[in-house]
Amino acid sequence: MSDRDPRNVSSQFVIPGKLVDAIPYGTGHINDTFLVTYENNGAPAKYIFQRINTSIFKQPEALMQNFLAVTKHIAGKIAEEKKLHPDTRRRTLEVMRSSAGEPFARDAEGNFWRSYVFVDEARTFDIIETPEQAYQAAAAFGGFQNDLADLPTRLVETIPDFHNTPKRLEALKRAADADVKGRKKDVAPELDFVFARAAECSKLVDLQAKGELIERTTHNDTKLNNVLIDDVTGKGICVIDLDTAMPGLPHYDFGDMVRSGTNPASEDTKELDKVFMRFDIFEALLRGFLSTAGKFLNPLEKSLLPFAGKLITLEIGIRFLTDYLEGDVYFKTKRPEHNLDRCRTQFKLVKSIEENNDAMMKLVDSIR
Repeated sequence: MSDRDPRNVSSQFVIPGKLVDAIPYGTGHINDTFLVTYENNGAPAKYIFQRINTSIFKQPEALMQNFLAVTKHIAGKIAEEKKLHPDTRRRTLEVMRSSAGEPFARDAEGNFWRSYVFVDEARTFDIIETPEQAYQAAAAFGGFQNDLADLPTRLVETIPDFHNTPKRLEALKRAADADVKGRKKDVAPELDFVFARAAECSKLVDLQAKGELIERTTHNDTKLNNVLIDDVTGKGICVIDLDTAMPGLPHYDFGDMVRSGTNPASEDTKELDKVFMRFDIFEALLRGFLSTAGKFLNPLEKSLLPFAGKLITLEIGIRFLTDYLEGDVYFKTKRPEHNLDRCRTQFKLVKSIEENNDAMMKLVDSIR
């Protein structure tokens, strides 16, 4: 077995039955994820096992304490609403404990692993296909923020300054100056694109520093495939991938939904003519998010939601471009220019969002 095989660590988790199968699962860029099947009294039971990438998440114990704090708090909210939601067990992740009582285990190589119950009869989608899917995903992420609005403790920042766009811009400048792989000469148009918008990068953090925007508990990775959609009802039932759940601004979550949800093409497509912002999907995201998060957002926060889509799309493009210049050390890649393709997709989407700015502002004014 390799050091990335969940069978290396499965015996450390308190899971009834016998492990009978383990296969790679999902399309995540960071952690190694497996769908693991146990047999217990003749019946199959499924769990997710993940090897936490400690090159990215350097505080795995703190990360898992965040994970527990979030799932326990949401479980408490679910318990209060039990009569309204009979299928409560599927609405938040159920973390498995190790024999030492920890929410993680370590294999012989020192790798950190976690496990949680697989949520059956639900699935994720990589690309939003309908406005209804967009609405449900946005409502789920808004509900996630709303459930955590009264979280009594501040979560640990598992990746400090994760959505600090000015610092992402500084990192790009350093990578371009260092040019360790000799790639800078190939990305002059992309660098020009970013620096032409540099003044906008600090808008949200400046408003937060002035006290005009309020720190919340946010998910910080609100791609559609981080919401489980019920197979029968089509509703968003459970928010997953909680590694980056930490203090942040609601705009980070909404902005990433716009970035990942409104583009009909894949994140790494080379066919840039297929990349644009679908306005009907934006409208569904906005209405869905405000249906739940609108319960606590103030007027200024609501007014900045359209800008958030542009900013986070630009920021993620900056991150892909930085990683490309640094030699692809952060995101998993499948080809030499994979991160550059991802970057170009983001920047094409930024242009489309800019072209739709007036219409987006009219929409948010009409429904907030």
